[in-house]
Amino acid sequence: MSEWLSREEALERLKVRAQTLYAYVSRGRIGMRPDRADPRRSQYRADDIAALATRRARGRSPSAIAESAIAWGEPSITTSISTVLHGRLIYRGQDAVALSGHATLEETAAVLWGLSEPAAFASPLPGAPHQGGRAAAFAQLALAAAEGRPSLGRGAASLHADAARAVGVLASAFGAPAGSEPVHRRLAQGWSVDAGGAEAIRRALVLLADHELNASTFAARVAASTGAPLAACLLAGLATLSGPRHGGAGEAVMQLAEDAARHGADAAIRRWLSHDRPLPGFGHPLYPDGDPRAVALLATIDGDDTLRSLENAAFVATGARPNIDLALAALTRGLGLPSDAPFRLFALGRSVGWAAHTVEQITSGSVIRPRGRYEGLLP
Repeated sequence: MSEWLSREEALERLKVRAQTLYAYVSRGRIGMRPDRADPRRSQYRADDIAALATRRARGRSPSAIAESAIAWGEPSITTSISTVLHGRLIYRGQDAVALSGHATLEETAAVLWGLSEPAAFASPLPGAPHQGGRAAAFAQLALAAAEGRPSLGRGAASLHADAARAVGVLASAFGAPAGSEPVHRRLAQGWSVDAGGAEAIRRALVLLADHELNASTFAARVAASTGAPLAACLLAGLATLSGPRHGGAGEAVMQLAEDAARHGADAAIRRWLSHDRPLPGFGHPLYPDGDPRAVALLATIDGDDTLRSLENAAFVATGARPNIDLALAALTRGLGLPSDAPFRLFALGRSVGWAAHTVEQITSGSVIRPRGRYEGLLP
């Protein structure tokens, strides 16, 4: 019988940070299961850890180290904006879940951008109707990018002004009426949601504002390193977020919920897993003990029976707990929001983080230009 270790024991034997342990789990190199004595915690297979520790002791080539850093590996870009540490999301030294209890997206931008006052995301144009969304966001942000000034040689204040305008463009495209009120209130107005629903939207936007060096943030930083206009950097992030393995997960959760409503949660999950599809809305490599963002957001929503049954069935089948994508689906279903609201909220909230990373990358003065390891034919 395999021996199982606690997280603390696993970290001690590997001599790595928690993020690296979670990366090994996500790549299937270390087995993980819920702790039978306390299902809120996880345990890790000792045999896998021993084998991995042996390989690490032998050392690796620089090229192998560089390659592994691209996919949930060791941190590779210095940032002071956010991190995930011991299962907690941190925004410049502040716990993001605690911040979401009271802050607006504008106040969160002040934290992430290092401002003394909340940002202002005024939308000069009428908000797009329900049928707006992704297409309107791409079109309006692309226009702003085409007309934007290159970012090189400019100060942080000027760049933040461009960022605020770009976030306002996205808010308008996603349904926020024109005005200067906080975006969560304007979105709630555009989506005909009451004050309680507006508060849930506010919390979701804050929880989504940044998440370390995820794929869309990395894309925004790459664009920023070339000196692209601020809106173009956010457009790079938006394009990357549109992929089904990133911002498209919310749409997949909505489909899974529809399957569960028709066929039952157990049958729906069996169908997804039997087609070798990862189960959307559950589990996260950086949160093996559960996504705190999902816990915080779900606490503000009256979830429906379908999603509750999905949570129970998913845990029995996989041991995975809800992540932020399931929480966004619960918010969408509970408030009767547009079906693509998970993507709209994700993109609008995360645009604040993209802007923070963009300015940090620009002011660093460095270009992101990795080398490829060529394995093709030679002359």
